[in-house]
Amino acid sequence: MHSAQFDGSFAGWRQAARALLQQGVPPHQINWLGEGDNGGLFNQTPVLSSNQTAPPAPRIPKQLLELLQGAARFRVEDRWSLLYRILWRIAQGDRAAMLAGDIDGSQLHKRLKAVRREAHHLHAFLRFHPRPEHAEGPQLVAWHEPAHDILLSASGHFAKRLGRTTWLIATPDDGVYWDGQHLHYQRPCPSAWQRLAQTPEDKGEALWLAYYGSTFNPARLNRSALETSMPVRFWKNLPEGPLIPQLMSQARAGAQRDGQAEAVARQSGKRIRNGAAQEAVVNENACPDFPR
Repeated sequence: MHSAQFDGSFAGWRQAARALLQQGVPPHQINWLGEGDNGGLFNQTPVLSSNQTAPPAPRIPKQLLELLQGAARFRVEDRWSLLYRILWRIAQGDRAAMLAGDIDGSQLHKRLKAVRREAHHLHAFLRFHPRPEHAEGPQLVAWHEPAHDILLSASGHFAKRLGRTTWLIATPDDGVYWDGQHLHYQRPCPSAWQRLAQTPEDKGEALWLAYYGSTFNPARLNRSALETSMPVRFWKNLPEGPLIPQLMSQARAGAQRDGQAEAVARQSGKRIRNGAAQEAVVNENACPDFPR
């Protein structure tokens, strides 16, 4: 049994896997040890002796390497062993290993799908908090707890959206800092970054919470749909997260009969339905200083 020690990154795994492939070590004889693991007596990747000539490296399709790199972001105990098993099979000429209909390929594509979904969750549920205008460091900070290692690959989205605005995203495992021109990645995440992201000084948060609560429509509440589109595990890190259970409780207690927020329902006046109500709200809120 061989224990392959590496730094826990895809690049480190790829280097170790290449050496193991060249030496013909089959998947069932390898115990993959990422960063922080201890292999005990078997803590070395086998190496060639000085008088041995390394066999030529097997030719691996570029598409496969891209698939393996994406699936490597899926956090599970056997992630590296699955990747090597697929790599081994492809090197042996079994190209079915990368197809969704294959037993290993099926797991590969399921993990890729989960990683893509987690990247979408980062884009949808991350909330930046502005920092004081004259504070040193990033202008925006955010704390996020992803289920998979998607921060580095998915955070470039914000660099494109926010331009030269500087920002920081910290997680329990890693962090990224955009200085306006370059993306800086740290793993593990520096404790200073984590403290900054978890204790924002956002003076506008109260206004946002008031807006969110006033626009919540209990008549349209569908709990299962809400929890599917916005998983509960993200609520604790959303500014509006603590409000959601309270608003849902009010809806179950009878607010659905009004079809509008409690604060609006208390206002005097005649109750109007559907389209007429919407038109009335538009007309009431229209600014007289602008032509219609």
